[in-house]
Amino acid sequence: RLCVISCVGVDGERPAFVVSLHNLELSAPNKSERERSLVKLCIGMIDAGKAYNAANKQFVSGIRELAQQSTKDEVIEVNKKQPEAKKQFDKVSEEKEAALIKNAQAPRNKQHEVEEATNILTATRKCFRHIVLDYVLQINVLQSKRRSEILKSMLSFMYAHLTFFHQGYDLFSELQPLMKLLGGQLDQLVVDAAKEKRDMEQKHSTIQQKDFSNDDTKLEYNVDADNGIAMEGYLFKRASNAFKTWNRRWFSIQNNQLVYQKKFKDNPTVVVEDLRLCTVKHCEDVERRFCFEVVSPTKSCMMQADSEKLRQAWIKAVQNSIATAFRDKGDEGEKLDRKSSTSTGSLDSGGEPKERSLKGESALQKVLAIPGNTCCCDCGQPDPRWASINLGITLCIQCSGIHRSLGVHFSKVRSLTLDTWEPELLKLMCELGNGVINQIYEARREELGARKPQPGDPRHEVEAYIKAKYVDRRFVRRPSDEELRNKVVSLSKQEKRLSSSSEHLPPRPPPPTPKLRPGQAGHLCFLSGLQLYWAACARSLPDMSEALAHGAEVNWVNTEDDKRTPLIMAVQGGSLVTCEFLLQNAANVNQQDAQGRGPLHHATMLGHTGQVCLFLKRGANQNAADIDEKTPLTIAVDAANADIVTLLRLAKMNEEMREAEGPYSQSGDETYQDIFQDFTHMASNDPDKLNRYQQYDPQRP
Repeated sequence: RLCVISCVGVDGERPAFVVSLHNLELSAPNKSERERSLVKLCIGMIDAGKAYNAANKQFVSGIRELAQQSTKDEVIEVNKKQPEAKKQFDKVSEEKEAALIKNAQAPRNKQHEVEEATNILTATRKCFRHIVLDYVLQINVLQSKRRSEILKSMLSFMYAHLTFFHQGYDLFSELQPLMKLLGGQLDQLVVDAAKEKRDMEQKHSTIQQKDFSNDDTKLEYNVDADNGIAMEGYLFKRASNAFKTWNRRWFSIQNNQLVYQKKFKDNPTVVVEDLRLCTVKHCEDVERRFCFEVVSPTKSCMMQADSEKLRQAWIKAVQNSIATAFRDKGDEGEKLDRKSSTSTGSLDSGGEPKERSLKGESALQKVLAIPGNTCCCDCGQPDPRWASINLGITLCIQCSGIHRSLGVHFSKVRSLTLDTWEPELLKLMCELGNGVINQIYEARREELGARKPQPGDPRHEVEAYIKAKYVDRRFVRRPSDEELRNKVVSLSKQEKRLSSSSEHLPPRPPPPTPKLRPGQAGHLCFLSGLQLYWAACARSLPDMSEALAHGAEVNWVNTEDDKRTPLIMAVQGGSLVTCEFLLQNAANVNQQDAQGRGPLHHATMLGHTGQVCLFLKRGANQNAADIDEKTPLTIAVDAANADIVTLLRLAKMNEEMREAEGPYSQSGDETYQDIFQDFTHMASNDPDKLNRYQQYDPQRP
């Protein structure tokens, strides 16, 4: 306790110190109560020992008194004999008395009566003496036995004491070094406590004499700090509301971001997402002193330090953080710039470099152009800068953090301005959007009377709403079996029309009209899985999202259609975006149908080069063989599809290169990556150039 309190002299305003002091105040009463209880128990042990010693002394005194009385006890008193022996002794005594009386009364002139009385008296006397001897012997033996038992018990008691005290002596002899050590620590604690008291008194006197007009907290920028926080301290922040109020907050620079906390235990609020996009400058045109401003492309933040020294320290820290971020990420940024501005053997006939990924404002503009995307999907905060790529929605910074906490099986968060966006992923975002998803996940919100969060609401309220919306799916409308059945039939018919109107899809038998097996008509999971199945083939992302919201399994197997999955049906539908959507929602890229063919097999057979490229990037097993022992490469060679053969062989070579380089190798050869990005871009933007389909014939030699 003294060690914590002594920190006041260093920086008593730090939030961590205030929280530690608060926790100490809460725990101090409990600790004091336990300490007092332990002292009472110790005193009780001492009192019990004293009582034991007193009782032991009384016991020894009783033994001494008994021993003194035993030395004087030489005569055995008759009244101590046993009851049965005494009765026999009394009877024989009475018989002897009667014989004596009869003998005295015998007349002289009757000789025969005299002889008879004499004989009776003689026999009675003889019997009396035998009885007396037996009685006395019995009493002596009993008395001797009692004395021996007492002596034996006393001797056992003394030996037990001897053993107890001997063992106690041995145990405490072993503890003697520890007792000496504890005694030394006790003396040192007393000395330290006295010293702490003197030091605190000295600090009190120093504080009274010290001038606090220039008492600035020492701040240093340390990029290698153990906790990842390069710098932290208190600053005043000007609010962005109409009143322009100033609030004191605890700011820190960490992970190349400027964040602040209202309370120490609150989650940090991000002021600047990436300091590399910012600049910092002095502000002399405001009424307050020691102000500076951090300016980003989208907003600015005005802050005030406690002194000019601290202002300079913060400005230097922000500048150092910007420089450090550019130095650490310069190589990566150079590599990305080089990849996005050059093309290694473009597959486009024009031969000009083409953009293969979108980043920053380009992706932001395209996604925000979708209706409803200009505000956060969950709280309505304008100008969102984050997205959930498996849901297809835009989010503000606070809601994106909550979505991350849900786990990637519910939401995968990506930045609209800082991350790189593949064309197929960008199209996925554009085909869904906040309006479509909210129609699904908030269909019953008003009916249930649930309030949608607003910008500025407490985080815990927003978090509770998001969990109810996406995890519990509380606001999703549950359709009836008849509605789902009609939806499935409509999607299957829509897929037939798409197949018949497509010039690039190979001829295949029309899909069977979905038939529900007996007993399954009321099963929502079965119907939802069937909806996802046909929606994937019909290339309808809103219907697929609705099916997942109803609980459809993304890897659902249609046992009535050759055990095909929604991902295989997405391949049949020929849509790259549909495949991307299923993969983002954890579809298994290697799940096979009844013929042993996975999505890569089907994409190869249909000549869908973009899908082949997508599946290879997602780790599809190109060595898997179907029931005809055909691998995707064998099928591509038989169909004479040069593009897919090239992709499969490049992927195989890249895999072998990674295995040769060891387990810590990177993603592979850069040329391989460039070629795959060219195929992906062309499949998304110019699919006609890749639709060089040739019917696959299994019987072809």
